Amino acid sequence: MAAVNASPVPSGEKLPSSHSIESGHTDIVHDAQMDYYGKRLATCSSDRSIRVFSVPQGSQGEHLLATLSGHDGPVWQICWGHPKFGSILASCSYDAKVIIWKEGAENQWIQAHVFKEHEASVNSIAWAPHEFGLCLACGSSDGTISVLTNKPDGSWDRVKIQQAHPVGVTSVSWAPSASPGSLLGDGRAGLIQKLVSGGCDNTVKVWKFADGHWKMDCFPPLSMHSDWVRDVAWAPNLGLPKNTIASASQDGTVVIWTQGREGDQWQGQLLHDFKSPVWRASWSLTGNILAVADATNSVTLWKEAVDGEWSQVNTIQ
Repeated sequence: MAAVNASPVPSGEKLPSSHSIESGHTDIVHDAQMDYYGKRLATCSSDRSIRVFSVPQGSQGEHLLATLSGHDGPVWQICWGHPKFGSILASCSYDAKVIIWKEGAENQWIQAHVFKEHEASVNSIAWAPHEFGLCLACGSSDGTISVLTNKPDGSWDRVKIQQAHPVGVTSVSWAPSASPGSLLGDGRAGLIQKLVSGGCDNTVKVWKFADGHWKMDCFPPLSMHSDWVRDVAWAPNLGLPKNTIASASQDGTVVIWTQGREGDQWQGQLLHDFKSPVWRASWSLTGNILAVADATNSVTLWKEAVDGEWSQVNTIQ
């Protein structure tokens, strides 16, 4: 049975002690995500199931709280919704479905909504910042991105970005809700709904929602990779005067993209060539540390210095 390492990296720089959870999955585990409060861990697998665990607290060990079944293929990714909307999980699968799960009674989960409009594997999902409501972005191998929004009557509205990456979308990530510089009083404050996506066309694209439509907000697409972009991650900016995105690729590289102000051109900087495919990139809550997972089964932590140079600060084997 597959084991999951439950040692999340918080916004500070100290690493917690490692703890392994025996997941009980009978095939490869593709994703593991903590809930908002760090008290529960959800995992998903090629065995088509999702499992929810309590996270060990002190001397208390973990235990399985629920097993969710509903997909007909490997489950690639899971994502917890913000607790202001209740206890919500979303999952996406090779079966082309997105399922939104809702917890009613404690540890009793139902399928609140099943989205079946994609024509191929749904590879990535991400909940929007809670300021935009209950809103989920979904990237698919059919080349499109769907954005699902929960309406007051409980139904779901759907807007599609057609041909986002024609040969397949691998990853999606939301921008922070606050525009760059909004804490510095530069007059640009306000909520801006933006997404970044990565695809099998080796590019990274930024999208902006305006007048009821999603439009590409970077021209040309961001291109520094020579193979599939496996993951994209938009960093929290806490109102500081720049946007930052990390992209991780099958070509072994991670690129840091920055935009000084709204409307400026994005600038790419090679973080590192890992010499093996890079699967995931994930920012700390304050956006100052980047965790990178690559095909050598190691996770490295990176931090930006005052001069803008990035350096490795730790390795987790």
